[in-house]
Amino acid sequence: MSIDWEQGEFTALLNKKDGIRRGPFGSALKKEFFVAKSDYVVYEQQNAIYRNFKARYNITKEKFDELNKFQLKPDDFIMSGAGTIGKIARVPKKIKPGIFNQALIRFRINSEKADSEYFIQFVRANFMQKKLTGTNPGSAITNLVPMSEVKKWKILFPNITEQHRLGKFLKNIDKAITLQQRKLELLKKMKRGYLQQMFPSTGQPTPQLRFSKFKGDWKQNKLSGIAKITMGQSPKSENYTDNPNDWILVQGNADIKNGEVYPRVWTTQVTKIAQKGDLLLSVRAPVGDVAKTKYTVVIGRGVASVKGTDFIYYLLEKIKYSGYWERISSGSTFESINSNDVKEARFYVPKEITEQKKIGNFFQKLDQTITLQQSKVEKLKILKQSYLQKLFP
Repeated sequence: MSIDWEQGEFTALLNKKDGIRRGPFGSALKKEFFVAKSDYVVYEQQNAIYRNFKARYNITKEKFDELNKFQLKPDDFIMSGAGTIGKIARVPKKIKPGIFNQALIRFRINSEKADSEYFIQFVRANFMQKKLTGTNPGSAITNLVPMSEVKKWKILFPNITEQHRLGKFLKNIDKAITLQQRKLELLKKMKRGYLQQMFPSTGQPTPQLRFSKFKGDWKQNKLSGIAKITMGQSPKSENYTDNPNDWILVQGNADIKNGEVYPRVWTTQVTKIAQKGDLLLSVRAPVGDVAKTKYTVVIGRGVASVKGTDFIYYLLEKIKYSGYWERISSGSTFESINSNDVKEARFYVPKEITEQKKIGNFFQKLDQTITLQQSKVEKLKILKQSYLQKLFP
């Protein structure tokens, strides 16, 4: 027999005496009150955002006693209330005695009405996160709704037994996401390790790790000697558009990262072109990011187009991780590498094309494995969001 969910105010889930409390006014907790060493600490917004409870600041026992109503206890919840809004963390069993600052909101639940895991999943759900900033639609600055409004929100919630089951179910999905995310990070770490070992270190003619049948030193080449390089040229700014039907403009900076192209603007003017499959190298801060374009694009000043093989792509990735471009970059306002820096850069390359192809194929397959693992993570996240939408419409 199913039991209907109960309707009530948000405060029905909270402790009747001290369910919601915002941190003390800034004047009550100035930096001048902090001390070098103490058994009492201050918890900040970063503790809620990153879900860790390491504290940077200490206060005296006298200050702690003075602000005792802002004390954190195990199984309380703290939520970020400024800037990055809505990030919530559960206070663990063993923490240093401390109070929370003005950028945090503390929730203390009614254990007879609310399950701890259900509550945190409820607050993290999309609908709840939107409600927390719902009074500011379209605003450039996101602000938390007043706590007086939060207290009055009408919500539906199941009985404590069903909450416990739902909380446990959602927590198990979180565990699965964390497990798959760790596998993804290990694959990425393994790839970086292979890039370090399968390409020579600076000044060395051979790598540490090599396919068995290949021997002898690699040959030093200019980058322009093994790949065709075209430096970008920006169109006139008046020709920039936000129309995805126009030419895609890639300008470096945030447009190239993690092996992908993320265009932000388009253009009606064609200057320099990179064809589908070409490699794009960012030559303005952050320098050295590399991606393979999946479409024909116009390249701006912050980008160089490199026509090269899979081997060249992974060579450029290795160069990025080595920090080479940062070491030779110039510019007081932001880092940049000029045409000569790129074209004249020298690196060791296998003399045999078959070795280059073998290295390129190896990393391509490794990237495919990483992509599949990334897909598993994303599917689990989508699955969880689907459940959350059904549970908390």
